Amino acid sequence: MLRHLFLWNKIPVLSAITQNACALNATMSTTTSATTRQFCQISEANGVREICLNEPKTRNALSLGMMNEILNALKQTWEDTNLRCIIISSTGPIWSSGHDLKELVPERSEEQQRAVFEKLTEIIYNIRKAPVPVLAKVNGVVAAGGVQLVASCDIIVCSEKSSFITPSANFGVFASTPAVAMTRVMSHSKCLDMLMTGHPISAREAYVQGMVSRVVPNEELDAEIVKIVDAIKHKSRSVLALGKEFFYQQLELTLDEAYKQGAKKMTENLKLNDSKEGLRSFMEKRKPVWSHL
Repeated sequence: MLRHLFLWNKIPVLSAITQNACALNATMSTTTSATTRQFCQISEANGVREICLNEPKTRNALSLGMMNEILNALKQTWEDTNLRCIIISSTGPIWSSGHDLKELVPERSEEQQRAVFEKLTEIIYNIRKAPVPVLAKVNGVVAAGGVQLVASCDIIVCSEKSSFITPSANFGVFASTPAVAMTRVMSHSKCLDMLMTGHPISAREAYVQGMVSRVVPNEELDAEIVKIVDAIKHKSRSVLALGKEFFYQQLELTLDEAYKQGAKKMTENLKLNDSKEGLRSFMEKRKPVWSHL
């Protein structure tokens, strides 16, 4: 009961949000490879892998079991050039209630407690390392560690009825690890407002603050994701992989060094087979034929 008490008291349940949020691949293809695990549903079709949080009893809490399933599904078959995109979604009105507080109670050892935070950090590092874009598809309330997970994805699309909240200070735990992700994508003052008051922000506020990429009406969420995925799939996988890797690398550099390394990376980009094909196709006024090399 402790692990979800704050949800019942602080987060409005969005009953109007669709319960069947894992159906994206079904709308994209009738030939979907799907696996239902203990905490997640994993499906794959036409180069798109969807990892859907599916543990309604815990409001999709990020337990170690849940996070292990997310991590394993995230890291599968990166070498397969048919893989073009990964989507993290969820079922139910609570996208994720954050960490499972049962795993953080004082009775647990410091090592066990630290393992919880380190596991989510490992997921986030692998989101950055993944050679394809990782999208968050959000259609409900996102709390605490769930905010950390969403804010760490490459592209975040949410419905208008979604909201974000970091209420853990209400029960004596400052959301320090969510703050790491949040402060890198939104203003410091709004970040601290959320962390210190525990007040939720709407999807539209999250968009204005830079936390999410796009906000759409609930009924248009699937279509918006399909539009983004389709645009990604029309690009060279190797070009996007190179660009994504450097994007995150340059964030840690000074401006001067970032531009120096950026010039080197663009020169490296031009050596790719797909870069040569893209430039030729532009000059010849035709569509490129990507080899993803």
